[in-house]
Amino acid sequence: MSGVSGRVLVVDDNKVIRQLIRVNLELEGFEVVTAADGAECLDVVHQVCPDVVTLDVVMPRLDGIKTAERLRSDPRTSHLPVAIISACGEREVGGVGSGVDAFLAKPFEPSELVRVVRQLMHRERRERPEAAGPDGGEEPAAVEGRQEQQDGRCADVPGARAR
Repeated sequence: MSGVSGRVLVVDDNKVIRQLIRVNLELEGFEVVTAADGAECLDVVHQVCPDVVTLDVVMPRLDGIKTAERLRSDPRTSHLPVAIISACGEREVGGVGSGVDAFLAKPFEPSELVRVVRQLMHRERRERPEAAGPDGGEEPAAVEGRQEQQDGRCADVPGARAR
């Protein structure tokens, strides 16, 4: 692996599911940071500066739908692609329209998870050229670390590490 394909924030209250998603994405070159619920997601999203967020629906403190709505309402995170990964049906969660860009039903095939995350990441880079690699193309530069700048945007910072 020459570099990291991008950073994904995985949010699920089930530790086994979080690890399953993490391992499958890391095997494909993604850097993965996890959170146990929506409240923790909102606490760390600005430190982590992910390229994609995956959310379970049913979680304590703050569920996935409300988390997606809060991410959309914050100008610093309104652009972030959000995928719901849930045992709830797409119709039950309101479909892909309530601030959500993709839906993946549990149980899922690992290859489908990777496909959805890659698709969202490439869409993000096409819509926001500053998120693309240094040549402006869809292939990402290696992610060494990021931190939030004073204006709320995230920037790559060599040597910075996410939790």
